[in-house]
Amino acid sequence: MEWQEPGIVLSVSPHGEGDALATVLTPLGAWRGLAKGGAARGRTAIWQPGNLVAARWVARLPEQLGSFSAELVRPVAALAMPDRQNLAVLNAACALAAGALPEREPHGDVFTGLLRLLGGIDIPGHALPALVRWELDLLRELGFGLDFSGPTGGNDRLAFVSPRTGRAVTLSQAGEWVSKLFPLPVFMLDESEPTLADCLAGLIITGHFLTRDVFGGRNLPLPTARARLYEMVSDRLEQKDEK
Repeated sequence: MEWQEPGIVLSVSPHGEGDALATVLTPLGAWRGLAKGGAARGRTAIWQPGNLVAARWVARLPEQLGSFSAELVRPVAALAMPDRQNLAVLNAACALAAGALPEREPHGDVFTGLLRLLGGIDIPGHALPALVRWELDLLRELGFGLDFSGPTGGNDRLAFVSPRTGRAVTLSQAGEWVSKLFPLPVFMLDESEPTLADCLAGLIITGHFLTRDVFGGRNLPLPTARARLYEMVSDRLEQKDEK
């Protein structure tokens, strides 16, 4: 069995002398394989989480682990490196995809959305809101989509999300339950530019449902990289407020 597809490197770990075990997300789904020479000098630059590659996977039988070869298309990891937050977004997105997506099951929208997120990783102000929007797509693709139907403008707009049902709630519907609801930032409903506080509110919403429904359903914690991103954004917001 063999395929050749564009791919996103999700995870890499050393294996033996100079080789690596890699997970690559393609339009065909997330696939694991042995990247021969992937941990050797001269090839490690290719096998970095977040990198866009032209991947080839080969196995004698479909059920085997298979082996990867790849050519670098875009060095996303290197482009994210100068900005700590962009690098944290990259690591969070790759860890979520690697941990949440069933192996070898196509999820075209998730792949396309992650491709868009990582393709603009070095554009100022792009990565963090793009991650929140992609996490919404990931939840929907896995069957846990949030319900944001309802009025998005006017005096009685959608303003909160129920942590129990995932349904958006208007200002008038919230009533005495306001303290138990998640504030819903507007950028999760449209293409508006969010503030750092908006992004943190978005991370809280998606993080809650990813933890409960996607990873909690399999008795797994939210990936450490995603938790670290939340802590980083929260710390940055606190420092900004103190100035």
